[in-house]
Amino acid sequence: MNFGVEHELHKRRMSKNIGIGVVLVTFVALIFGLTVVKVTDGDVSSAIAGAASSE
Repeated sequence: MNFGVEHELHKRRMSKNIGIGVVLVTFVALIFGLTVVKVTDGDVSSAIAGAASSE
C-alpha cells in the first residue's frame, strides 16, 4: 500500500492539535497546582515533607 505525500492542510491541523494539547496540559497543571495549594493551606513544602498538620 502506497501512502501519498501529506497535504499542507494536514500539517497545519497537526500543529494546531499540538498547540491545543500544550494549552490543555498547561491548564490541567495549573488546576492541579491550585488544588494542591488549597488542600495544604498554602504550605506545600511541609506537605511534601510529610509533616502532620496541626488542627
